[in-house]
Amino acid sequence: MTALAYLIHFLPFPPFRVTGASGVRYPLSAAILAMVAGIAIRNLIRLPGSLVESARGMPRRVIPASIILTGAGLNLAAIASIGFRALLITLVCLTVAMASSIWIGAAVKLVRKTAILIGAGTAICGTSAIVAVAPLIQAEDQDLLLSIGTVNILGLLFMFAMPLLGALLQLSDQAFGVWTGTSIHAVPQVLAAAFAYSQPAGALATMVKLVRVALLAPFIFVLGMWHARQEGARKTQIRYHRLVPPFVWGFLALAALNTAALLPVLQFRFGAYPASRLLADVSELLLAVSMAAMGLEVNIVQFARVGGRAMLVGTLSGLILLATSLLLIRVYL
Repeated sequence: MTALAYLIHFLPFPPFRVTGASGVRYPLSAAILAMVAGIAIRNLIRLPGSLVESARGMPRRVIPASIILTGAGLNLAAIASIGFRALLITLVCLTVAMASSIWIGAAVKLVRKTAILIGAGTAICGTSAIVAVAPLIQAEDQDLLLSIGTVNILGLLFMFAMPLLGALLQLSDQAFGVWTGTSIHAVPQVLAAAFAYSQPAGALATMVKLVRVALLAPFIFVLGMWHARQEGARKTQIRYHRLVPPFVWGFLALAALNTAALLPVLQFRFGAYPASRLLADVSELLLAVSMAAMGLEVNIVQFARVGGRAMLVGTLSGLILLATSLLLIRVYL
């Protein structure tokens, strides 16, 4: 399933391959394609119960390693590169996206953990944020499936719609770059939308989005403290090292090494290959494997019964995020 996902991911025509001013991009994540393949196989082919059961525990074993290796592709210095106003807009949008998801989730009686994961994916960086937050709140596989499916469907819709909306609103390159960078869920989707608008918009959106990704670490710390208090822990009993899962420290360590340019560049006969890129590629592979296993758990009939509320929460919180970002851009930029 993972191999099939990568074959589809690298298909040389749209929407799998998009060529623009910034070069070649592949907006459809291999991890999401792997999950779709797993869902299709589970629901179209009669599988042994033992196979489905063995897949059930794989994401919890593999995802922590994937998160740690993700840190190798993160440069924390990006936070200082976008300017104070753009950073302020990003922080406000992050807070609004998270708060609106939780509030709307409670209003429509969506499982709280699912709402939190949708908020994390909307606020930060899609699937990566969801799988990073899930162990922190002891989320179940069903919560992951609902939130990942919701966030990725909406991210693709935003990717195609926002360049048209930006043109209708006559946004400047700067305004559109910040708007997409603060609003669209996944990095490839941000790049595809922003560079479709213009080269300057794409360059700025890239930096804004990287800042959102870099904010994942402090976001997890704050969410950990909030979740502990919501669960009834007293302030005096909180131990910060226990609030954050061990893999987060590995994630931060690799991010710090990459930021300080301490990760080596590997030399091969065919040329140089940065260790940061290699580790990030391995992280994507592990994530695809875990998503394929998670897809094998999905009964599409059962999913359809409970997925409507998750999609409603994701849609409304995403639209609130779009409106908040646009309003702040109009006022401050």
